[in-house]
Amino acid sequence: MIELNGRPVSLEELQTLALTNYGHFTSVRCDDGTVRGLTLHMERLVRDCRVVFGTDLDPELVLSYVRQATRERTGSFTVRVTVFDPALEVGHPGADAHPQILVTSRPTGAMPPPPLRARTFTFSRDTALVKHVGLFGQLKLRREAQAAGFDDAVFVETDERVSEGATWNLGFVDETGTVVWPDAPVLPGVTMQLLQEAHEQTVTAPVTLKELPRMRAAFATNTSVGVRAINAIDATEFATNDPVLEKLRKVYSALPGEHL
Repeated sequence: MIELNGRPVSLEELQTLALTNYGHFTSVRCDDGTVRGLTLHMERLVRDCRVVFGTDLDPELVLSYVRQATRERTGSFTVRVTVFDPALEVGHPGADAHPQILVTSRPTGAMPPPPLRARTFTFSRDTALVKHVGLFGQLKLRREAQAAGFDDAVFVETDERVSEGATWNLGFVDETGTVVWPDAPVLPGVTMQLLQEAHEQTVTAPVTLKELPRMRAAFATNTSVGVRAINAIDATEFATNDPVLEKLRKVYSALPGEHL
């Protein structure tokens, strides 16, 4: 399924997204017509549209397109809403923008996936607070990690603070059982925000490479994976059966979804 503004998209319109590659998006997991954090996802699209295009986005219009595109689907699946302007050219990105709404869907797997092993790279995403479509740097490092026998990449700032994964937020469980979210430039992920609000024993603090051995567990989180255990970052190994991870999964699963 792929629709632009509620109608079939043309190849010419998609060409701009492929060649100019300027825009932003959000992805949601839909379970029987409900989405955890739907309001937060819509707020993200509105906020990012102001940053990327300098214009307002109507969240109700976006929702109407999502409802139309998914009206015949049941069960669990992932919906991606991409906001871009098919008329925007590489040579003239400063032209007045008229963002359009592209809605696509794909199957989603069971949560959580198996634990992953991550390799660190010194890297900071461009415009980290925006969920934009410029994924080359992240995917290149994910590719390098996988070529080296790992599953994914974890990013580290030049001062050795760990920040986030290639397409997911990163969290830790310290020696006291407190959930620690790295204080670094990261995408404010919706799943991360939901967990921060729902789990009381939570802090945001700097976590450096030297401090990784002090953490008893680590996990990745986004709308597609929920809470996914990390069994190693570089040579530092973590427990994958920590009770706090299971508690986080239960807390997340219990969160009520919002109806589309």
